[in-house]
Amino acid sequence: MTFSDLLVMLAYLTALPLLALGLAGRQTSATAYLEGHGDLPWWALCLSLVATETSTLTLISVPGIAYGSGMVFVGLALGYLIGRAIVAWKFLPLYQSGKMLSAYDWLGQRFGASMQRMASSTFLITRLLAEAVRLFAGMLPIAAMLDATHMGLPHAVLLGGIMLVTLFYTLCGGLRAVVWSDSIQFGLYLFGSAACLALLWHAAPAGVLHTLHAAGRFDLFVIHTPPFTSSFTPLAALLGGTVLSVASHGTDQLMVQRVLAARCLRDARLALMGSAVGVGLLFALLSGVGVLLWVHHGGATLHQAGFATPDAVFPAYIAQELPSGLRGLMLAGVLAATMGSLSATLSAMTAATVGDFAAPCAWAARRLGLSGLGFARVITLVWAGALVLCAGMFAQGSQSAVLVGLSIAACGYGPMLASFIAGMAWPGLKARTLAPAFGLSVPLMVLAMMYLHPYGKPLAFVWLIVLGMITLFGLVGLRYVIQKKNHR
Repeated sequence: MTFSDLLVMLAYLTALPLLALGLAGRQTSATAYLEGHGDLPWWALCLSLVATETSTLTLISVPGIAYGSGMVFVGLALGYLIGRAIVAWKFLPLYQSGKMLSAYDWLGQRFGASMQRMASSTFLITRLLAEAVRLFAGMLPIAAMLDATHMGLPHAVLLGGIMLVTLFYTLCGGLRAVVWSDSIQFGLYLFGSAACLALLWHAAPAGVLHTLHAAGRFDLFVIHTPPFTSSFTPLAALLGGTVLSVASHGTDQLMVQRVLAARCLRDARLALMGSAVGVGLLFALLSGVGVLLWVHHGGATLHQAGFATPDAVFPAYIAQELPSGLRGLMLAGVLAATMGSLSATLSAMTAATVGDFAAPCAWAARRLGLSGLGFARVITLVWAGALVLCAGMFAQGSQSAVLVGLSIAACGYGPMLASFIAGMAWPGLKARTLAPAFGLSVPLMVLAMMYLHPYGKPLAFVWLIVLGMITLFGLVGLRYVIQKKNHR
C-alpha cells in the first residue's frame, strides 16, 4: 500500500462520520434517534436501502460468481424487482396506516404482544448471527488486501476499528446519520466499481463483446443444474427472488425501518422501487467487472488462474493491479460496504428492542435513571458488543460454522412472511393458532438448512424461504383442524 492509498483511506474514515453527523443534525429524543424525524428524502432512503442490503461480501462475491457463471446476479435482480412491487402495493400501506417503530408492530396489533415479541426475538437472534458473520467475513478480504500491500493488522484490531468508527456516527446521529452515511458509502463503492470496470474495458482486447457472448457470459440464468440447489435458475431467480424480496423488504426490520422513516406512502414506495433499480445497477456493474476479469485472465478457470475460491478474484485485482490512489479508494469502498450494513443493523436492532419490548425497556431505563434517548444508546452499545463477540466466535470456528451463521437469517424469513400473509388473508386467525406454529417452524427450518441436502448439495437459500412458508401454513392448518375437533 502506498502513501496515496493510506491517505485516501484515512481521509474517508475521517470525513464520513463528520459529514454524516453534519447532515443528520442533533438528536434530542429517542423518537428522533430511532425514526429520523420522518422527514428524510426518498432518494436518500433509497440509497440507504441499497447500501443496507449489500455488504463487503456482495462487493467481493458478485464479481467472483460472474467470473465463472456470467451475469446471473442480474437475473436474480429481476425477481427482486417483482418482490418489491408486491411489498410497495400490499405491505407499505399497513406500515403507513399507524405510528409504528418496527415491522412487528403490525403483528402486535393483529395478534397481540406475545406474537409481536416472538417475531421480534426471531429477528434479533437471526440478525445477530447473520451480521456477526458479515462483519467477520467482510473483514477477511480487507485483511487479505492489507496483507498483500504489507500493511497487515490483527483481526481483532480490524474488527474493533470498524465497529468503533461505525458506533461513533450511529450513536451520535441515530437513524438520520445511518441513512446519510449509507448514501455516501453507496456512492463511494459504486464509483470505485465503475472505475474498475472502465480500466478493465480499456485494457480488454478487440472483439471482447463477441468473446463474452460466445462463452455465455451474458447469460442471466443457470440452466444445467440439479433442481433446488442453485439460486440462479430461471425459476429460483424469478420466483425465489420474488419471495426473498417480499420477505426481506416486507417483514425484516432491517429494511422496513427505512420505509417507516419516509414522509408519506408515496415517498416510501419511491424509495423501495428505486432501491430495486439501484441493486440491479450495482449487480450489473459488479458482474461486468467479473466477466471482464475473466477476459483479463485469458478465459482461464479459477484453478488455472490460481484462485482458490471465487471470492479471491476481485480482491487480488484490487491489491495487485489497481493504480495507487484508486486502490485506496476501493479499499475504502470495501470498508464502506461493511460499515453500511453494520450501522443499519445496529439501528434496526435497537429500534426493535425498544419498540417491541417497550414495557421491560421502560422499567430498565427507570432503574438505570436514563432518559429514553440515553437508554436507546445503551441498547446500541450492547448490541455492538454482542456483534463483536459473535464475530470473534466465528473467527475461532470452522468454515462450516461460518456458512451456517451466514445462512441462518433465511430460517426466519419463510415463517415470518407466512405469518404476515396469514394475518392479512385470514381474518379469523387467532394468535393461539399462529404462535405455536411459528415457534415450531423456525427451528424446523434450522434443521432443514443443516440436514436437507438434495443431490448432496445444500438447499438453495431462496427455496429454504419457500419451504418455511409451506411449513408454517401446514402447521397452522393442522392446528386449526385439531382445535375444531376439540370444540365439537
